[in-house]
Order: sequence, then structure tokens, then C-alpha cells
Amino acid sequence: MRDFSNHATDRDPDRDVEITNIETCVLEGNFEWNLVRVHTDAGVVGLGESYRGGGVTDLVEYMKRFLIGENPLDVERLFRRMIQETSGHGGTTGKVVTAATGIEIALWDVAGKLTGLPVYQLLGGKYRDEVRVYCDCHAGEAYELEDGYEAVHDEDAYAPEAYAAEAERVADMGFTALKFDLDQPADNRPDPYNGRVSNAALERKREVVEAVRDAVGFEIDLAFDCHWDYSLDSAKRLCRALEPYDLMWLEDVIPPENTDAQREVTRRSPVPIATGENRFRVHEFKELLYDFGVDVVTPDPSTCGGLAESKAIASRAEENYIVFSPHNVCSPVGTMACVHLGACVPNFDVLEYHALEVDWWDDLLVRDEPLIEGGYIEVPETPGLGIELDEAVAREHLLDPGTVFG
Repeated sequence: MRDFSNHATDRDPDRDVEITNIETCVLEGNFEWNLVRVHTDAGVVGLGESYRGGGVTDLVEYMKRFLIGENPLDVERLFRRMIQETSGHGGTTGKVVTAATGIEIALWDVAGKLTGLPVYQLLGGKYRDEVRVYCDCHAGEAYELEDGYEAVHDEDAYAPEAYAAEAERVADMGFTALKFDLDQPADNRPDPYNGRVSNAALERKREVVEAVRDAVGFEIDLAFDCHWDYSLDSAKRLCRALEPYDLMWLEDVIPPENTDAQREVTRRSPVPIATGENRFRVHEFKELLYDFGVDVVTPDPSTCGGLAESKAIASRAEENYIVFSPHNVCSPVGTMACVHLGACVPNFDVLEYHALEVDWWDDLLVRDEPLIEGGYIEVPETPGLGIELDEAVAREHLLDPGTVFG
């Protein structure tokens, strides 16, 4: 085990602050939203979020053992320590990194509040005053929020007309970019395992894309998500079929493990290809970016290692003129962390918004106006992430009433 007792600790007394506690809770939104709160002896509290999954809160509890007493201003050193201390628990990837991510985001919030600076300023400065978001519209009307996030397998909901109607509805809200799920239950008939798309299924997908494009015109940017469903040959055929519709991107067309196969799809596709949400830390993006296996890289900042790690990924993407458009299915907490990231990344394009069906999404923060206006989120100028959690609303939506802040 590496000895961390000799790290540099000398600093001005005004910045001699210690972490005193770390708390977690899980809210039941359209996904499980893992919120993290870091307390300090200066009375400053930071808020962060880790993308969903069981075990994140237990891992955060484990990390408290070596984080309490540390200075929260050493954000990147503490992230490195979390990775090193958990190396025997799979600390270079997966949920261990995701748990560390939520703490890392909360530490940036603390650092901003202690210094009086917004997080984007701590990350290097601002390229834009507002961040454009795209609305993830799922699969037409095929999803609804009822006792959790449930797929509704109504064949009519997968009709091109359903997608088109939803596209018109959401575009009328002011969004200038939309994304739909293009994978459908019928894709897995008659064989749910081999990833091949029949001619009939391929034509259904083309009709869906055509219907959405016809409904909103070419002024709206469109993307479609395939959720890693298809074989290499089917992926290539699908890309060719969708060329006429000028898509922003086609996302996760094949399973994520094989970078060589991913590169083959990207190089053969006439449609821009996006992927990245399954990868952790900058190291797992190396081949994808330097071997041009992607046109638009989509890491999840609440999963892959946090804001500094995501910025490192974005920097490597920028070296290769690759656009950075983060995956985001968070509550407003993680979303605002992504907004600060989007503000300071030059090659940032558009941020995912994935909670249109959650009618209390805006209520989770103490604020007077909706977070998203006209398809954009304003970059806060207040210290830290620039947000305040509404504790009462959070308590109403706890997944487990026994796990709550405070």
C-alpha cells in the first residue's frame, strides 16, 4: 500500500480546511440519482452526483475512511488517492470510479464556495455563457414514468407517427436538438442474440428517421441512439440507410468493448458516429480518440471520473478535432456540474437532458425560473456549482427513506 502521509500540506491558514463528513442519498427519478454531500470544518458543504447503480453509496462510505481530515481544495490529488486506495476493489473502472466521481464533483463545489469562484473558473475559464442541451425523447411514446422508469411495449408507440408527434411537441418547447431511441423490440425477432437487423426492421428504422426529419425540418439537429444492439454488418447497413437525413450523430451502434470494430463502423459510416458513455477515466478513451474510432465522443462526467477527468478526455478529443458532447441522465445536480464543464471545454457541442417526463425535475433546486430555457442552460456566476438543493423535495423522492442527508 502506498504511503500518503508525506503529501504537501503547507498552505495559508485561510485555506487550511478539512473534510469532516461525506453523506449520500438516492433519489428515485427516471433513474436512480446518487447524490453526494461533502462537509467541511469551515461550514462549507459541497454537492455532487454519481450516475446510477447499486453499490455507489456503500463505496462512498468506504472512501470516507481515508478522506475525512483531508483538505477538500486538493481536488485532483484526492481523486487520485481514491483511485489508488481502491485499486484492489476495481478502482480503475466501473462503480468504484463512479463513486469517486460523485465525491470529486462535490469537492469542486466546495472549492468554488471556499474561493468565491464558479467551478468553470477553477477548471480553466469560460468559452460560453450558456450551454445548449438536447432533449432525449426516448422512442416516441414508448416510455412513461409510473412506479419507476418503465418501457411500454405498445407497438403503436413505435410507429413513425408517434416519433414524429413527439419530435414536434418537444421542438415547440424551444429545443434545437433532439435524440430518439432507434432500437425497438421488433429488432430482436426472431433471434434476440445475433444482433442482425432484418430488411423489414431496417426499413422501419429508416421510416422513423424520415418521419422525424419531415416533422421538424432540417433546422433541428437530430441524433438517434441504438444502445449497442447490432452486429457489425447491420451497423454498416443502418448507417448507409440513414445518410440522406443529415443526422447530428448515430449513437452506440455496436457493443462497446471492441475498439477495432468501433473504428471500422466509424470509418465506413456516412453518418457521424458517437459513443463513450461506457468508458472510465481518460485511459479508456485513448484508442477511441487517437485511432479515430468516433466522430463525437460522449463520456458521462458523473460516471467516468468527474469534471477534471472529463476535461482531460475533452482535451485529447480536441487534439484530434473530435467534438465533445457529454452523456447525462442526472438530476439537476449532475446536470449543472456538466454545464460548468461545457462552459470551459472549447470543443463542447451539446449536453444531454434526459428527464422530460420528471415533472418535479426543476423543483429539486431552490430557484425561481426553470433551469432550461429555450433549449439552453445559463452558466452560473455564483460560487461553486451555483445551486442549492431543495431538501424537502429531495426527501419526498428518496428511494430508501432510511438513507437521507443529515
